[in-house]
Amino acid sequence: QMNLTTPSRYRVAVSSFFFIQGLIFASWASRIPDVKTALQLNDAALGSVLFAIPVGQLSAMALSGYLVSRFGSRKILMLGVLLYIAGLIGLGLVTTAWMLSVGLFFFGIAANLCNISVNTQGVGVEHLYGRSIMATFHGLWSLAGFAGGLISTWVVGCDMSPFSHFCMVGGFCLLLLLLMRSALLPSDEIRRPEKQEKVKSVFVKPDRYIILLGVIAFGNMVCEGTMFDWSGVYFEQVIDPPKEWVRLGYIACMCTMACGRFIADKLVIRFGVVPVIRTSGLIIAAGLLLAVLCPYLVTATIGFLLVGFGISSTVPICYSLAGKSKIMLPGVALATVSTIGFLGFLLGPPVIGFIAHALNLRWSFAIIACIGIMTTLLAPALKRCLKDNN
Repeated sequence: QMNLTTPSRYRVAVSSFFFIQGLIFASWASRIPDVKTALQLNDAALGSVLFAIPVGQLSAMALSGYLVSRFGSRKILMLGVLLYIAGLIGLGLVTTAWMLSVGLFFFGIAANLCNISVNTQGVGVEHLYGRSIMATFHGLWSLAGFAGGLISTWVVGCDMSPFSHFCMVGGFCLLLLLLMRSALLPSDEIRRPEKQEKVKSVFVKPDRYIILLGVIAFGNMVCEGTMFDWSGVYFEQVIDPPKEWVRLGYIACMCTMACGRFIADKLVIRFGVVPVIRTSGLIIAAGLLLAVLCPYLVTATIGFLLVGFGISSTVPICYSLAGKSKIMLPGVALATVSTIGFLGFLLGPPVIGFIAHALNLRWSFAIIACIGIMTTLLAPALKRCLKDNN
């Protein structure tokens, strides 16, 4: 029988794995400007290479949903994190653009295995608590992104190579995995009895509710992917600050994303899902346009702070709502929403590169601001779908 401390123990363990996932990705993302320079890539070439991560993620979506439903999120999470660590270290060894593309493709596959399995764990723990806590898990992911940016700033100052940097991060993540693996949720079968009777098959056609959650996540992930892959490049090329300030925009975005996710659950409880999502889109657009119209160090940093806060809540909310689907298993519902949402990661960064190559980065970010407002425009439709799903 489950004792009273078990939910807290599960929550700490799942939080640790969100942190691992965020730290690994942030370690790569924060070194993109260095890799771009080392491989002598222009904006269009970098955009093409960055296709590889979301292509890898998308190619593994259906497989991840099946594996999590078939073998359980705990086992797949272990496998995914080990592959993710190996993929990160491998990226430190690349010497050509094609090697980087291959490495990023497998890095994306590992990222997806981790993403679906750890969010399935999060849905299970959230059910134990009986209230919204998913955004807090994603807050740990963002906090890791912030920490990864700070670590990167330090190691670059020490003139440490990406390979040594990635080995250091990989070793820490492996140690954390070994410490926390036994405290993960052992089973994903934590669903309402009446729901369990209705959900029979892994392969179920998604309804309008799941599709809409995916489209909302798509708009948000375009902006999130832009911040991860291009914020450092934007500061380097458009803002042109001293070298030590190039990562300031990335760090600012990660900081407010983390803070936003730690308060998002309270905001959802206080104001409801739809108002939070509607406001998030407005904040994203305002932040991006501020950075575009006033391309100076202080104003661009404030703009990226706003963007981080704007993108903080929507994806965790969408994942939490997907896990409550009445017609799909949690792992499959999450995989479906992620498949649609991660198209934003697939399209956003490369489109930024192509537009920047044809025009400039400021035009690219202005267009992404228009996509960010999508979450605001779709919020009323989500309100109607939520009534149908309850």
